Formats: sequence, C-alpha cells, structure tokens
Amino acid sequence: MLGSVLTICAGNICRSPMAAAVLQHAIEQAHLPVRVESAGLIALAGEPADPLAVALMAERGLDIRGHRARQADPGWLSACELLLVMERAQQQIIEASWPALHGRVYRWGHWQDFEVPDPYGGDEQAFRDALQAIDRGLGAWMEKLGTQAA
Repeated sequence: MLGSVLTICAGNICRSPMAAAVLQHAIEQAHLPVRVESAGLIALAGEPADPLAVALMAERGLDIRGHRARQADPGWLSACELLLVMERAQQQIIEASWPALHGRVYRWGHWQDFEVPDPYGGDEQAFRDALQAIDRGLGAWMEKLGTQAA
C-alpha cells in the first residue's frame, strides 16, 4: 500500500506546496490512506508559501498559510514511496544523486508528458498557469494512487 507522497520543486514556496495541497485534498475526498508532503531541492528553508500561491489555494478553500519551505534530504526522500517532481531536470538530479530512488521519482505530468512551469517571480497569471498544469496532472495521479492504495 502506498502511504506517502512527496511533491518536490525548487524552492518549495510555489509549485510543490500548491501540488501537495491539491493532491492532499483530492486524497481526503477519496478517503485514501496517503500522506502528502512537499519539499524543495534548493528550498528557501523556513520561508512561507508565496502570497500568490496562498491566494490561489484560498480561492479553492485550501489553506497553505502555515506552510514553511523544507529542504529535501536523502533520508526524507528515501522514506517516501512516491516522489513527484515538477520538471524532468529535477527528476534527473534526484536519480543521479540518489540512484536507489530510481523508479520512485516521476514528473507531475508524467502520464501526459508535460512539466509544471515555475511561476517564481512571476505575476498572477504565471501562478494560474502553474496551477492549471497541476490540475491537469491530478486526475492521472489520483487514478494511480487509488489503484495502489486499494
């Protein structure tokens, strides 16, 4: 049974906290026993989620105001059963740095072959575009998690 998913981006203040919140909400709605967390490869440790990410999640009734960026470390990565990155380059970095994780690292857009664009430093539309990509990949991952969690 799959019990833990880690969403990963660069700084852990934009994409991965939004993806984690959206995925956790969907998992709770489906009553699946899966824990979702987020981290960054070059995390701005301790920083809150970007205000635009907070605002977009609030529009959906999801509260990420308490989020604080965390750095992905080998122990944490190894403890998670599924690692969902936003970009192919992030997958390559993780698999090259920690070869034992190969087979557990996938892009959020793996099933439809896309990447989640990084909105960091961008305007509201950049954040909406990233969230739209997150929404695009959510259904496929829910199908996979539902199958594995059953």
